[in-house]
Amino acid sequence: MASRTFTRIASKLRYISHRSTNTIFAARNHHCGNARSIHSSTSNLAVAAAAEKPITPPKTTKGSKGRIVAVIGAVVDVQFDEGLPPILNSLEVQGRKGSKLILEVSQHLGDNVVRTIAMDGTEGLIRGQEVIDTGDPIKIPVGPETLGRIMNVIGEPIDERGPIAAKNFAPIHADAPEFVEMNVEQEILVTGIKVVDLLAPYSKGGKIGLFGGAGVGKTVLIMELINNVAKAHGGFSVFAGVGERTREGNDLYHEMIEGGVIDLKGNNSKVSLVYGQMNEPPGARARVCLTGLTVAEYFRDKEGQDVLLFIDNIFRFTQAGSEVSALLGRIPSAVGYQPTLATDMGSMQERITTTKKGSITSVQAIYVPADDLTDPAPATTFAHLDATTVLSRGIAELGIYPAVDPLDSTSRIMDPNIVGNRHYDVARGVQKILQDYKSLQDIIAILGMDELSEDDKLTVSRARKIQRYLSQPFQVAEVFTGHKGKFVSLEQTIDGFEKILKGEMDHIPEVAFYMQGAIDDVHKKASELANQ
Repeated sequence: MASRTFTRIASKLRYISHRSTNTIFAARNHHCGNARSIHSSTSNLAVAAAAEKPITPPKTTKGSKGRIVAVIGAVVDVQFDEGLPPILNSLEVQGRKGSKLILEVSQHLGDNVVRTIAMDGTEGLIRGQEVIDTGDPIKIPVGPETLGRIMNVIGEPIDERGPIAAKNFAPIHADAPEFVEMNVEQEILVTGIKVVDLLAPYSKGGKIGLFGGAGVGKTVLIMELINNVAKAHGGFSVFAGVGERTREGNDLYHEMIEGGVIDLKGNNSKVSLVYGQMNEPPGARARVCLTGLTVAEYFRDKEGQDVLLFIDNIFRFTQAGSEVSALLGRIPSAVGYQPTLATDMGSMQERITTTKKGSITSVQAIYVPADDLTDPAPATTFAHLDATTVLSRGIAELGIYPAVDPLDSTSRIMDPNIVGNRHYDVARGVQKILQDYKSLQDIIAILGMDELSEDDKLTVSRARKIQRYLSQPFQVAEVFTGHKGKFVSLEQTIDGFEKILKGEMDHIPEVAFYMQGAIDDVHKKASELANQ
């Protein structure tokens, strides 16, 4: 009896203890909930107050003084006590003898330190050296005063003819034109080069790429295009030498003086030159392309001109970006290129376009590393181009110049609605016969020509004539080849290849087609050979 009583008392005590514990927890949770709700409502009020408070734009940082804290090759770290310059601002190093050194802000590292890219050599810089913010991106002279002059990446003249007395200056970084401003008309740009005009025609206001490995003739082809197109062209031209040989830049300058494109005494010059050659540091090579483009944009937008922009070489722009990217500490992507390769290329290429005010027709030489067209640098460029002219080492080995691959080269305007049915049919006929010849080459190598059918023998004969007729003497190469340069009109080009396809030239030996201009020159050469 006593034990039962004790059991009842113990169970009641446990029940009372359990109820009191629950009450305490409930009270605590209620208190925390109130505190939480008070805290959240307070923070909401703070956010609302911040949203209502107007954001004042940052004041200009022009004149802010900093000091160099580290120099790592072409990359310089600068610390500012106040007035941290924004990304892409240009800074000028003080107390430097000789040419001025411009630094472009690329990264903010924290602790008021910015990482910059030098536009010239960093030799002689010391820690603690004073740097002043210019308050703007790199600005260069633009307008008619730049015609006939050579400038570097920061707009300084390097032709030893005194300062450029320009009235207008423009930053080298700009946005691409708006979609609604663009013009979509298609028109063929006749170059006078048979293989280009027939198989991969260029469009006015388009982007043209000349792809090729080392020593296959990119620069000679771009020089011939300058000679044929720029000299006959009514508007202005801009040449940007990006990371190529200084000798070639010097040769081009003197050729333009001799050809009257640059007028040293008067004001009749038609071309601006912007050089950042291969002896320049990577910062200059990565930006000189934008400098040339800015000069061309001014003529297009402010003066309504149709501008020709020649760039030699776009690969060096990518290569310089890769060098700078590694120094900036970015993790490289495929084949060691910068992770921002597509962005860098896109932001530059999208500025080269035709608007309702004027047009920029660009011809870009693109070096192909190890003749590999799948390398990320040329492969990224392909997507932006309207026409691609691929130079082949195999064709150069045959002694056929220009060494343009007729089967690899393409054009967006190779369309019967744009070029016309006759041009389209002849071009496709030429490509078909060359493709058939290519597929027969293995059989010829193993069994010989005698084992081919009569139709195949005729195909091979015509293909070899077409292959040789695609060669052409260049005016800019006269001193090297001894052949007088020839300009062939589009009508003459179509007419000549049409005659070969129809069999009208079957009786003429293939040697008569080599290094000739129009089809009339072939007849003359055949007559000379017959008389020998």
